[in-house]
Amino acid sequence: MNNNIVLRAVVDSDLPIFFTQQLDPEANHMAGFTAKDPTDRAAFDALWARVRADAGITLRTINFRGQVAGYILCHGWFGEPEMSYWLGREFWGQGIATAALAAFLAEVPVRPLYARAAADNAASIRVLEKCGFSRVGQDRGFANARGAEIDEVIYAREVL
Repeated sequence: MNNNIVLRAVVDSDLPIFFTQQLDPEANHMAGFTAKDPTDRAAFDALWARVRADAGITLRTINFRGQVAGYILCHGWFGEPEMSYWLGREFWGQGIATAALAAFLAEVPVRPLYARAAADNAASIRVLEKCGFSRVGQDRGFANARGAEIDEVIYAREVL
């Protein structure tokens, strides 16, 4: 566990950092399923206004050593409770995603909890598996960041 991780409520000053993080072409490619146009600030602001206003979404900023590293959330957009996260690329490969997800799972007791990842996103799949998620399915969908349909894997965490 990374003791330098703090999950906290999202505040207005986090949003410009999240926006800048989503502009990274490599991060977008890795995630695959992203905004149609990550440079569209108006669309970004509208999405985040909806997300922050939705009482059914649990949303946290991932803070690492006092810096905004990204965010993590649980939503029900597709019917089942599903979690998702994003880290700025400068925070990759340091155990931050795994530690943040472990802390988030302790805070969000809903089970089963689902997650999806591009099938070739080995890093995200590794994070899910380290945190007790098991592969339960696969799907195929249009990935805006890649301009094509790609395979995705579906994971679930069944127990607390």
